Amino acid sequence: MAQHFTPYGIHVPLVTPFARDGRPDLDALEGLAHSLLDDGAAGLVALGTTGEAGALDPDERRSVVDTCARVCRAREAQLVVGAGSGATATAARELAALSGWPEIRAALVTVPAFVRPSQDGVVAHFARLAADSPVPLVVYHIPYRTGRPLDAATLRTLGGLPGVVGVKHAVGGIDQDTVALLGDPPAGFAVLAGDDAFVSPLLALGATGGILASAHLATDRFAALADAWRAGDTSRARALGHRLARLSGRLFAEPNPAVVKGVLHAQGRIPTPDVRLPLLPATEESVAAAMKELAEVGAAAD
Repeated sequence: MAQHFTPYGIHVPLVTPFARDGRPDLDALEGLAHSLLDDGAAGLVALGTTGEAGALDPDERRSVVDTCARVCRAREAQLVVGAGSGATATAARELAALSGWPEIRAALVTVPAFVRPSQDGVVAHFARLAADSPVPLVVYHIPYRTGRPLDAATLRTLGGLPGVVGVKHAVGGIDQDTVALLGDPPAGFAVLAGDDAFVSPLLALGATGGILASAHLATDRFAALADAWRAGDTSRARALGHRLARLSGRLFAEPNPAVVKGVLHAQGRIPTPDVRLPLLPATEESVAAAMKELAEVGAAAD
């Protein structure tokens, strides 16, 4: 079983910048990672959905983790890496491979997708993985992608497993199970907002942070939002949360991370706006609308 770790604050699930020849641009990735930490991100997530991990080959995935590990080692920042599979044995092998990077603090592992195991099967899956994983696990609960919703009781059971330290909670809203979980979470179990538009209300209910693609932009504002809710400054947090929710809506107007990459490219922070098929680059209209909303967030900064 891995050493305990409790994730906190705003984590950015890094995009994978592509050079004009289509290969990952690791220099751009390194520069982007440093800039996000400079702007207040508590940590980074490598090989998440936003990083197009499924479209990277094994060598590319290793190079991305190498780059992020180097940055987080230098900056003493939290590093979480996406891993896992719908098959328990395959997921266990992916997790075992993470032992080569001592900088990795946790692995982000989705609830098994498509096969739709029972809730008891999901618990058994994570219990087996956590028992042997070299790093703690953060459960990625995103039922509109996996097809397997989990109730609050099951999430509490997962949170009580040795080696399971948190959940990226992305259920597409705030339902009764969300409220129940945050009202009585297991000790030492971090609930991280995973739906960008709902980060503010989840923080208000007691979430310890978020894993947010939108936080590539206005990173300092997302960090300030978490700080405001933590400090009990509700009027500031509420106003800032509404502004950032509007920004997130623009950034998710097309399949993630197309619009985020479009804005980062327009800012000169990555060399191209390219994504890999089956994703398509964002339209000019979506990028322009997101940049307009971003400018309004900046203008309203306190």
